[in-house]
Amino acid sequence: MIIPIKPWLELADGRPLTGGGIRPKDFRSSALVLSSDPVGEEMDVARNSGGMGTVFSTEGHRMEFYHEPIMGAEIRQAFEPVEGKQFLDGTLGGGGHSEMLLRHGAHVIGLDQDGDAIDYASERLEAYSDRFLPVRGNFAEMKSLLHEVGVDTVDGVLLDLGVSSRQLDDGERGFSFREEAELDMRMDQRQPLTAKAIVNDWSLEELTRIFREYGEEKKAYRVAQEIVKQRELNVIETTTELASIVAKVVPKVSAKNPATRVFQGLRIAVNRELEVLERGLESVIELLVPGGVLAVLSFHSLEDRIVKQFMRKHSQEFLDRPEWPEPRPNPDYCLELPSRRAIAPTSEEVARNARSRSAKLRCAVRLS
Repeated sequence: MIIPIKPWLELADGRPLTGGGIRPKDFRSSALVLSSDPVGEEMDVARNSGGMGTVFSTEGHRMEFYHEPIMGAEIRQAFEPVEGKQFLDGTLGGGGHSEMLLRHGAHVIGLDQDGDAIDYASERLEAYSDRFLPVRGNFAEMKSLLHEVGVDTVDGVLLDLGVSSRQLDDGERGFSFREEAELDMRMDQRQPLTAKAIVNDWSLEELTRIFREYGEEKKAYRVAQEIVKQRELNVIETTTELASIVAKVVPKVSAKNPATRVFQGLRIAVNRELEVLERGLESVIELLVPGGVLAVLSFHSLEDRIVKQFMRKHSQEFLDRPEWPEPRPNPDYCLELPSRRAIAPTSEEVARNARSRSAKLRCAVRLS
């Protein structure tokens, strides 16, 4: 059932919802804050990107935005947004995908753990305030977050994984080695753990593990050794300091910065991205109506592998093993895959927007 924005807010009867929130009169300048739990390679690709433009807010400050969300046409085709449908954008970011759905008449709940993203997208999408509800929280908690605004099911869930273009382009957030900034990398700035704490406090073994497993860095052990050596002399404070340390160990063999994989591993560790993804995917099934669509955009193999395995697990009608006399029904069978292969962006899109080139889109449809 679709719950228009005003009844959503009236559920709180003018009082803040659990964990924070807004009153109906404050809707245009605030987002619901429903969670107090801050769960949580500088990528060649970041989500919600496209052509860059500028708009000025009501306060007069400059706001950058991205006109074209990555693989927007393919996502629109999968969701078929029309008036009467309700979608969860589990990674609101700059609001590009949400705006696309809203333009076609759908209702959208925009979820993001990044307070800056919530503020930015709320202002960008103010014209759709009768059909758009921004909620601050992590998509791993999507089921409970939607329950708190009176929504039990949706017609589609979009997860656009990884760091957003806005986060990468904001040097102060510490995601990028291109600008000097304090090592932060938190998508949710309410959480205590930062990249600086990991780099300076975690053991040689743990650093090696996250660089190898999350960053897929072949020289993980040597990088970790160099970091431990340097931090014994001085605290490693900034992104450029860390990038310089990595460059002593990892040679530059392409246009890609040698620190790319180390930064990716750190970011994933700080935000517990793979754990969050696994939890979020398991929540999706109960939220989708029959015929509802799950669409996931990923940008590196670790994410895509988790999504692929999840969809395979839930789309096999029967299971078979050598020791069984015959195949058995799969108790987890509940999804249909329009395509078992990931969809890549078109060459035209990559030419328009280089940040889309590593994108992979996987879709699944909820069975009755």
